[in-house]
Amino acid sequence: MTLFGYSLEQIFLVVLIFAGLATLLFMFFGDAVEGIGEGLPIFNPSVILSFITLMSAAGFILEKLAFFPSVWNIFAAAIIGAILSALFYLFVLVPLRSADVSLAYTEESLGGQLGKVIVPIPSDGFGEVVIETASGMISKRATGYDNEAIDYDTTVLVVEVKEGTLFVRSYEKKFV
Repeated sequence: MTLFGYSLEQIFLVVLIFAGLATLLFMFFGDAVEGIGEGLPIFNPSVILSFITLMSAAGFILEKLAFFPSVWNIFAAAIIGAILSALFYLFVLVPLRSADVSLAYTEESLGGQLGKVIVPIPSDGFGEVVIETASGMISKRATGYDNEAIDYDTTVLVVEVKEGTLFVRSYEKKFV
């Protein structure tokens, strides 16, 4: 079958090449159009480009193999492209979007955490506590909550945080 004087195989190949180039450009400059697909996922540029690329690739292969008439190949390529781009959206893009992890923490989020004393805390003075989090180790200035002295390598519980200082108490795990 010919369309605009070109065979359908050539059209699928040209569309595949341009969609592949557009995908590469989107990878490098995609932040400029990041908010386009926020409302409806079907308008996400990644989904649209994947559909065009997969449809043209499937259409090219089906035309090359020539099992069916060209009209059926176009419909089959559209169905294959839609199914594969939907799978790409569900199993790649959605998990990547929800996997946004920040290494930042707030001082309020340190309340209730357990830590280890690495610089002894004197009574009415300051020492240092290290807290292990998912993003790494956090070392902060600390003082006793009731102005008590706390020795080195003691496990402590962060009771509250004020002005960058952790107020801690000794913590002993009690078995019931």
